[in-house]
Amino acid sequence: MKPQQDPLQDRLTIGTFAKAAGVNLETIRFYQRKGLLPEPDRPPGGIRRYGQVDVARVKFVKSAQRLGFSLGEVSHLLKLEDGTHCSEAAELAALRLVDVRARLADLKRIETALSTLVDQCHSCEGSISCPLIASLHAC
Repeated sequence: MKPQQDPLQDRLTIGTFAKAAGVNLETIRFYQRKGLLPEPDRPPGGIRRYGQVDVARVKFVKSAQRLGFSLGEVSHLLKLEDGTHCSEAAELAALRLVDVRARLADLKRIETALSTLVDQCHSCEGSISCPLIASLHAC
């Protein structure tokens, strides 16, 4: 018995593909220009068609971006996606983790500073200048 063919396999127009991948049309074109997504051949007199493999690839790119990977790093991860280069992928993730932790530390400092300034603003009475505005002028 012949295996049942996926009805969406290589039959999606770029608009339908973009919708299935959860991105806009320009994102597809941008990823193609950046080499993150292959551009299918255009049949003579026809339009390019995309399949579920392409949808999965775009979703992979978007997932990696949500984790903070740059498009260059995503490109590198795509080259490792066969799963046999886990140590290389782990190295990229470890670098990303260092960056995320540094940003979290920065955000914690910002939170502390803003919290202090907000508390000072609430404790001010009369014609004393606003501590938040004064601290911004001091920087």
